[in-house]
Amino acid sequence: MPTFETAGRFERDWRKLTAEQQTRFRKVITEAFIPDIVADGPFRGGLRVKGVTAYPGVFEMTWAPDGRATFAYGDERIPGEVHIVWRRIGTHDIFTPPPGP
Repeated sequence: MPTFETAGRFERDWRKLTAEQQTRFRKVITEAFIPDIVADGPFRGGLRVKGVTAYPGVFEMTWAPDGRATFAYGDERIPGEVHIVWRRIGTHDIFTPPPGP
């Protein structure tokens, strides 16, 4: 079973989600993301997992029509188990740089 941790930015993003969005994310993680990680095969197409071009080693996934999350693989916490570091979560806006001065 994979292990997880969350970055501070993810925690701040999480608090901005509605209860419905949080529930949906948890459901997708439980029913799709974790089984795909455990199977050690490719992610199912509906998750649309792909690398974030500007940040090597960071991946994005889709958990709702306008729901995105980014993650990276971290050092194993339990030998032989994948460790995921959740970095950001929200809508597609998480990929938009903040406005300038």
